[in-house]
Amino acid sequence: MTRHEWTHTDRPDYGDGPWNNEPDKIQWIDETTDLDCLIVRNPMGALCGYVGAPPGHPWHGAGYNDVDVSVHGGLTFAASCQENAPEGHGICHVPEPGRPADVWWLGFDCAHGGDVIPKMIEYEKNLPAELTAYRRDDQYRDVAYVTEQCQQLAAQIHEVLS
Repeated sequence: MTRHEWTHTDRPDYGDGPWNNEPDKIQWIDETTDLDCLIVRNPMGALCGYVGAPPGHPWHGAGYNDVDVSVHGGLTFAASCQENAPEGHGICHVPEPGRPADVWWLGFDCAHGGDVIPKMIEYEKNLPAELTAYRRDDQYRDVAYVTEQCQQLAAQIHEVLS
């Protein structure tokens, strides 16, 4: 199966960091579960992960508060494709041949307490150090981390079918 990546040239200034060498959107099919997966960078520069529950899955159409899974920060998204978003943007995929287009995306974000949010780096750089000291142990959740979290989420979504 194919892995698609998009990097936007219209990125806002997120300051210096590993996010400058990462794509802004990645689409792939999880090899273990055969579920569609996405990583999408939000407007604040943090990565978000999504796994598509296929039609017929018990969680297809469920609200994110109605799905019991363990993933970074908990689920914060549940919806169908945002089809009006241009390709390479938004929470939607380009279905591979023979794959469902009507998946229900269950997702999480990496913009919680303890997470480095790229756009905040630029915003906070002019603030006094005592106002940002609480962030010194924050971590940037990179593509590798979000991919692993997507794989864990995919396993939990797939487990419901077993």
